[in-house]
Amino acid sequence: MSQRTMTFGVVVGNRGFFPDHLAKTGRDEIISVLEAAGAKAIVLTPEESKYGAVETYEESQRCAALFKKHADEIDGIIITLPNFGEERGIVDAIRLSGLRVPVLVQATPDRSDNMTIAVRRDSFCGKMSACNNLMQYGIPYSLTTLHTEALSSPEFKADLEWFSAVCRIVKGLKNLRIGAIGARPTAFNTVRYSERILETSGITVETIDLSEIFGRIERMKDYDDAAQAKLAQIKAYVSTAGISEEGLLKQAKLGAVIDQWTHASHIDVTALQCWTSMEEFFGVVPCTVMSMLSNALLSSACEVDVPGVLSMHMLALASQAPSALLDWNNNYGSDPNKCVCFHCSNLPKHFFKDVRMDFQEIIAGTVGKANTFGTCVGRVKAGAMTYARYSTDDRRGVVRGYTGPGKFTDDPLETFGGAGVAEIPQLQKLLKYICREGFEHHVAANFSDVSKSIHEAAVRYLGWESHYHPELED
Repeated sequence: MSQRTMTFGVVVGNRGFFPDHLAKTGRDEIISVLEAAGAKAIVLTPEESKYGAVETYEESQRCAALFKKHADEIDGIIITLPNFGEERGIVDAIRLSGLRVPVLVQATPDRSDNMTIAVRRDSFCGKMSACNNLMQYGIPYSLTTLHTEALSSPEFKADLEWFSAVCRIVKGLKNLRIGAIGARPTAFNTVRYSERILETSGITVETIDLSEIFGRIERMKDYDDAAQAKLAQIKAYVSTAGISEEGLLKQAKLGAVIDQWTHASHIDVTALQCWTSMEEFFGVVPCTVMSMLSNALLSSACEVDVPGVLSMHMLALASQAPSALLDWNNNYGSDPNKCVCFHCSNLPKHFFKDVRMDFQEIIAGTVGKANTFGTCVGRVKAGAMTYARYSTDDRRGVVRGYTGPGKFTDDPLETFGGAGVAEIPQLQKLLKYICREGFEHHVAANFSDVSKSIHEAAVRYLGWESHYHPELED
């Protein structure tokens, strides 16, 4: 998947009675490191302030004006402390900018073999003062893994990747619009949620009834350009051997109508009523259409699971790779740390070793096999994964959830739908937590290792309750 360019506002700290030549080299180094990572730096020039750093209130004002000018571009702010840094100048620059984006505080280490007055940084100490002022000003901030990290170190490189993911989540959820297509299945109280609580986080849910979708499909001609284009995309996306042209065309029209509605309504991601009205009154399952959306990073969740697609989207923003919605479905033999994750399925193609279109075996007995073609069937490939689930707690009026790392394995598994074996550290403890806290059986998953970014974004910047499994030191 293509990686989007990150843009960071950079505040270079400086305190004049420390060696201020370090501010000059520190500014040069952070710009070089960001450019090497494919990111863009928005930072004062040496003509705009002393060494392009921030110390005085006037320099804070200039930095703030620069950040305001680039407000739409800036994903996050990095405070770099090449020396102690002027704590007030740093926080004033951020406050005056009006930006509400993630903030990372980095401090460059001193050399124990050379701490003369000419080169001594004291960034170790200055970082505490900067953080104290950020706390006083009510500005949320993130910390590097080590208290001091050289900008050229592998630790900072990893922290920059982690922080970039945090920034993508926070920016990607700002003014998010989720499309809810159809009513939730009556039998699934588990996917209830509060639109009002989501709205307090700036997340809007737009609804459309399935009758409107079916009505628009009915008016669409078989030779409609949008329908034919979607038909070609479906055939190129997945093996359709044994599927009737009539069934494929129905899926194509469904996909085309959903595309038209999401475009017209400025919808980012969708949650869809996939059973049983779809099969009884239209004659296909929407799984392949949803799989294609998720594979294109336009996450789509089944069973109108709006919190589920929100969790999928968080993972996709962090990793820049497709997410799936799965069931915590079954034990895997007697191994306490392994389980079967499954859906019937609309998993994105990215998740499979190989995939083909087939019928939905679970509900075929109810509505007939001929009305259930369109699932994406295959075995989930092996690899590192992150899982996440965030939902509205309507009794308490909060968004809460959990996340953590795991992996999909190559363990043998004979079943239908889209399925894989997941290995999670201390899985039994996690399952107890899910049941004790009353979370749903649905969980979003992603081939990535971004759980710490998900947790940081949720807790630090979104103001949600988040449980990390297994526990973090921080």
